Amino acid sequence: MNRLPYRDFSDFLAGHFPGKMQKLTIDGGLTCPNRDGTLGRDGCIYCSNRSFTPSYCRSTMSVAEQIATGKRFFARKYPSMRYLAYFQSFTGTYADSSRLIALYTEALAAEGVDGLIIGTRPDCLNPSLLEWLSQLAQERFVMIEFGAETSHDATLQRINRCHTWQAVVEAVETTHRAGIATGLHIINGLPGENEEMIMQTVEAINRLPVDVVKFHQLQVVRGTPLARMWQEGTADLVCWTAQQYAELCADIVLRLRPDIAIDRFVSQSPDELLITPRWGLKNYEFTSLVIKALKRRQEN
Repeated sequence: MNRLPYRDFSDFLAGHFPGKMQKLTIDGGLTCPNRDGTLGRDGCIYCSNRSFTPSYCRSTMSVAEQIATGKRFFARKYPSMRYLAYFQSFTGTYADSSRLIALYTEALAAEGVDGLIIGTRPDCLNPSLLEWLSQLAQERFVMIEFGAETSHDATLQRINRCHTWQAVVEAVETTHRAGIATGLHIINGLPGENEEMIMQTVEAINRLPVDVVKFHQLQVVRGTPLARMWQEGTADLVCWTAQQYAELCADIVLRLRPDIAIDRFVSQSPDELLITPRWGLKNYEFTSLVIKALKRRQEN
């Protein structure tokens, strides 16, 4: 039973699996239309795949090898763990359907892997692949996680995202109709956005058939266009303390539709890459701040 004051990702997974599940990140050697010249070459201004890719996840290894390495990493502590193959790096549906299906099938063939989570852009899901995933979802767990980032088109343009919020709306609704679980990835604190705009994005999420949302704070990571903007003083960012951001996350919890599961509130880039914010908190420590902020609201 979920003891948190909101629905979390574990509670969502408990509706699909009898035991504890762990995501295994996989790099399928894919790219992104915002990097290969189709839409652009520089990518989103904050993007650095190195900042969130585990050490066991390398595109030079096969999918099966990455899964085996990841399982060894987690099995020491959780020997009875079951797994979800998570195609996280770059755009997980951006290739020929035949190549993608081969990658997904290899992942599902691994012992202990019970389903797929695929991270992608809302403008990179072709009908033939969606049909195949829809059929697969009748037998295995499938969730597609769309990088939405914000509901504000002006911000999407400013961060060089190269898609609109309407593309997110259409992708989520189409995926939901196909019988596939849907997730959204949202970044809080994008250039030019204030807390009111963030809450407007939360309300826009509430109008969609979304199962899971993954929030995190904007991070300025070395080697990105955003890092150059930060150094030049043109980034236009809100600089929250950890406590201030925890209070914002508590407000988000109270505004978000209660059936939507929250996967996380924060992300942590490697220390050698991260410029700001440098809060020095583990995910569970930050979650504790959010829970305390929610309890204070209940008491008042």
